[in-house]
Amino acid sequence: MNIPRFHLKKIIPPPLWFLLRNVRNSVRRIIYIGNKRFCPVCKKHSRRFIRLSSRKEAICAYCLSLERHRFVWFYLQENSHLLKKTNLKMLHVAPEPALEKLFREYIGAGYLTADLFNPDVMVKMDITDIQYPDESFDVIFCSHVLEHVDDDKKAMSELFRVLRNNGWAILMVPINSEITIEDPSITDSAERLRLFGQEDHVRSYGPDFKQRLEQAGFKVKVISPPDILTNEQMIRIGVINCTGDIFYCTKI
Repeated sequence: MNIPRFHLKKIIPPPLWFLLRNVRNSVRRIIYIGNKRFCPVCKKHSRRFIRLSSRKEAICAYCLSLERHRFVWFYLQENSHLLKKTNLKMLHVAPEPALEKLFREYIGAGYLTADLFNPDVMVKMDITDIQYPDESFDVIFCSHVLEHVDDDKKAMSELFRVLRNNGWAILMVPINSEITIEDPSITDSAERLRLFGQEDHVRSYGPDFKQRLEQAGFKVKVISPPDILTNEQMIRIGVINCTGDIFYCTKI
């Protein structure tokens, strides 16, 4: 009988679960030994990235970064002056493990993680009602969050409000439609999966996401992988199937 993975986690004692997970990760890394691929997040080479559903090379075998994580970190490295300033205050919404450690090292004491549901962050935060004063942060990073938020326009307005005038924000969402599709009346998870691509998404964004950000007050520059990477580079760092363009936002 096949027991679903989430059931296994419930019945296996935590120490044994962590041991099994570590063994699995070690075996996986052996399987993927090679130098054809390079992860800019953990700076490790591998034979290829791990397949995820229809995405042939999605996950780094070492740090588990996804395409969008590798793309955005490559961009930040190419524009390293963005994180060179001292005494920065940064808000990282729904922090990704692959990036959290790196941001924490760069930003230091001014780094703040926030999420509405994750208990492991520094503050509990609803981004449609951010409990910080105007112009509190020099940097905001919020990736693949807004597609889960019912009132994304209010969230964008709040992110704009707490960003300092000389600061910048990177806001990323999956771009899967020709134009943004949303319907607040749809609450069935199966229907959300069919229309929006995931059970807990409340919309599917199109390229007009840029205009939505501009309506909130941001000046927006859109960066796609081909804008800064050759085809060979995209293959090497595994961002050929990246659906997360970088929306680099500043205040006008």
